[in-house]
Amino acid sequence: MTGSARGRTGGSRYGEGVPLVAAAVCPHPPLIVPELAGTAAPELDDLRAACDAAVAHLYAAGARSIVVVGAGDGTADLPYPYRGSFAPWGLPLEVQLGRLPDGCVNTDGLPLGLLVGTWLLNRVRPETGPMGWRMATVARDGSVEECVTVGAGIGGNQPWALLVMGDGSACRGRQAPGYDDPRAEAYDEGVARALADADTDALLGLDPALSAELKVAGRAPWQVLAGAARAAGGDWRGELSYAAAPYGVSYFVANWVPA
Repeated sequence: MTGSARGRTGGSRYGEGVPLVAAAVCPHPPLIVPELAGTAAPELDDLRAACDAAVAHLYAAGARSIVVVGAGDGTADLPYPYRGSFAPWGLPLEVQLGRLPDGCVNTDGLPLGLLVGTWLLNRVRPETGPMGWRMATVARDGSVEECVTVGAGIGGNQPWALLVMGDGSACRGRQAPGYDDPRAEAYDEGVARALADADTDALLGLDPALSAELKVAGRAPWQVLAGAARAAGGDWRGELSYAAAPYGVSYFVANWVPA
């Protein structure tokens, strides 16, 4: 499923003071890592390709740094450098961004969204130029207002890009992790339209309670994206390059750029 559209972010008192130059949305299924998926790896080839392209767009946007946001137990900035392992999902594969101090052998934990985000960023490297990193979690049960506040304050004083990690509903069919819920399809269709249209109002209208019932991992991070886009101000153009639920969990890949 693909699409593109131009949307308004709404008024903002932050205006040009927040130089967000691009954003991307990706999901974080552990099976996106081919070594974890094993013989089932080809089933997500299209998703990997879409995520690679989305990350490449971020690198090409002229940002001085990339901020990665995913859901966590609370809202926090993570300490640099960033390191984690897929061992809890059955693969002792370590990923990291930034140089670890000499003699450091500790593997710091990263929540799944940031772990997959690190893996994706390492798959697609910029051809030239320095790149800084920042990783943050937003409370998965945070209010809409909290998410908007995080998005408005998460940037820096130099051009930056945002990588937003999160899945849609996990209730798409009887084999889904959350079993089948008839509300899931309409919910996911609404998210797909909002990402394609760069519609911050629609993202901010996602109900936290319903999202939790449908086991949506991306609601709070998507609302951080909406807050960041509103803080940046102006018009934004969205492009949805992937929307499917191959394992009963909805995955979306999208890019937003200033219109």
